[in-house]
Amino acid sequence: MTANLTRRTLLAATTTAAIAGSTGLQTSSYAGTPAADPGKLLRGNWQPSRQDRALVGRWARDTWRSLVAMTDEHTGLPADNIGDSVTSPVRSKYTSPTNIGGYLWSVVVARHLGIISPQESLRRITQTLTTMKNVDHHEPSGMFFNWYDESTGEVRYVDPDGTKPITPFVSSVDNGWFACALMVVRNAEPRARALADSLLDKMNFAYYYNPAARPGGLMRGGFFETPPPDEATDKGNHAGTGPDVYYRKFHYDTLNTEARIAGYVGFVLGQVPHTQYFATYRTFPESCDWSWVEQQPVGVHRTYLGLDVFEGTYSYRGFRLVPSWGGDMFESLMPDLFVPEATWAPRSWGINHPLTVRAQIEHGLDEAKYGYWGFSPASNPKGGYSVYGVEPIGMDPGGYPSDLEGTNFDSGFGDCRVGVNPNPTYGDGVVTPHAAFLAMAYAPRQAIENLSKIERDLHAYGTGGFYDAVAVKSGLIAKRYLALDQAMVMGAIGNVFGNDLIRRNFADRRAERGIRPLIAMEQFGSGIE
Repeated sequence: MTANLTRRTLLAATTTAAIAGSTGLQTSSYAGTPAADPGKLLRGNWQPSRQDRALVGRWARDTWRSLVAMTDEHTGLPADNIGDSVTSPVRSKYTSPTNIGGYLWSVVVARHLGIISPQESLRRITQTLTTMKNVDHHEPSGMFFNWYDESTGEVRYVDPDGTKPITPFVSSVDNGWFACALMVVRNAEPRARALADSLLDKMNFAYYYNPAARPGGLMRGGFFETPPPDEATDKGNHAGTGPDVYYRKFHYDTLNTEARIAGYVGFVLGQVPHTQYFATYRTFPESCDWSWVEQQPVGVHRTYLGLDVFEGTYSYRGFRLVPSWGGDMFESLMPDLFVPEATWAPRSWGINHPLTVRAQIEHGLDEAKYGYWGFSPASNPKGGYSVYGVEPIGMDPGGYPSDLEGTNFDSGFGDCRVGVNPNPTYGDGVVTPHAAFLAMAYAPRQAIENLSKIERDLHAYGTGGFYDAVAVKSGLIAKRYLALDQAMVMGAIGNVFGNDLIRRNFADRRAERGIRPLIAMEQFGSGIE
C-alpha cells in the first residue's frame, strides 16, 4: 500500500451561461491520442454538447463550493475532509501536502472556468503559498511534513485520529503532488511564479532516491527528521547534503501506482536518474516464487537504459493490461492528470489507460452488474475509510474489493496455485464519483452518463457536489467531502473541458524534456487478446 493510500485510510458560484461560454467548458485537445488508440473504442466521435457543458459546469461549481468550505480563511489551507454541510463546515483539523496541492490546482481550474475572478485566484494562491513558505518543514530537503493543522499551519504531533503521538513524516508521494501543484501554478498564474518557485526550487527529490535498492534504483516512501520510537528505520542520506535522516524501510517497486509521480518530478528537476522508471515492476515475475499475488502474468523481457524489464500483463475479459496494486482508478490515472502519459507514451500508457477505464466500466456494468461503475479508495458508506477497486486488475492478493462485503476474487496463479474463488458473486457495490471523473478523458460520454445516474438515481449529491461514495443496492451514502477526491474532480474537469488546463500547465518544456523521451521508449504488453 502506498504512502498516499496509507494517509487516506486515516483519515462562489456563477451562472450556467458564464461557465458554459466560450471561455469556460471546452473539449480537450488531448481527446485525440494516437491512431491505434484503444480509447477510441470508448470515446468514439464524442464532442461535448451544450447540455454536457452546462451539467459539468454545475458539478464544477458545486465541487468548488466544497473546497472553499474546507479551506481556512486565515491560512488558506484546506482541511482533509468535512461532513456534508458546506455552510457550517466541520473541518478535520488536519491536512497534508497532497490536500494543499489539490486545492491549489483547483483554484487554477475555478479561475479558468469563470467560477472565481482572476483577482480571487491570485489572492487564494498567494495566501496558501505564503503560509507554506512559513510553516515548519524539513529544511535541508525543502520537503514538507505529512500532517499540519489547517487552521494554524502547525505541524501535528498527534495522528489524525487524535489517538496517539506521531513523529512527523516526510512522504515522497505527498511532496510529489505538492510539487506538481507548484509546477502548474507557476505557469498558470505568472503573478505567483516567484512565490511558487521559492518553494519548488528548494525541493530535492534526491533525498528519496536509493540507488542501491535495485539495479536502476528505487524511490523511498519517505523519511523522518528524528528517529521514531516505534519503528525500525534506515539511517542515511541519499542526497548527500545536510544531516542524516531516518528512512522508512519500504520502497516503491511497482510502476502503475500514484507513487510514480515522485519519480516524474525528480526527472523534471534533474534530481533522479531515468533508470528509476525502469527499475520498477510492471508486474511481479511469472515464476511460482511469486504465486502469492493475484494472477500469473504473461509477458516478454525487453531492455531499456541497460536494464532488463519484464513487460508483464494481467488478463481481464479478453484484453491484457499492466495492473495497478489495487485495481483502482486513483493509482492508474491520477498521475495522468498532470503528465500527458497517453500522448507521450502511445505504446504503453496510451494503450493501458483506456483499457483500465474499460475494465472499470465492464466490471460495474457487465461482470458485477451493479448498474454503475467507478471504483477507487474513498469513504466507506458505513463509516470510516476503505479501499475499492476492480480486484482482477490489481496485484494485491487480499484485494481492493468493489463491494461492501469485501468479495474476494481469486483465480489462482497458473499451475502454481489453485484459485479459491474464480467466479465470485458480488454484493453491494460501492462506487466513488471521483473515479468516474478520472475516466472522463478516455470515456467522456460513459462517465457523464454514469455520474448523471449516480446523482439522479442514487442521490449521492449535495450542495458541495458528489458525496464521496455510495453503495448501489442499499443506497448508503458516505455524506462527506474529501479534499483530495474533490481536487481530482476539479483537475479532471479542467483537462476535459478546459483544453487540458492542468496537463498543459504542468507539461512545459522542462517537464517534456525530463519525461517524454523516457516514457516514449517503452512498449507494454497491453492490448486486446
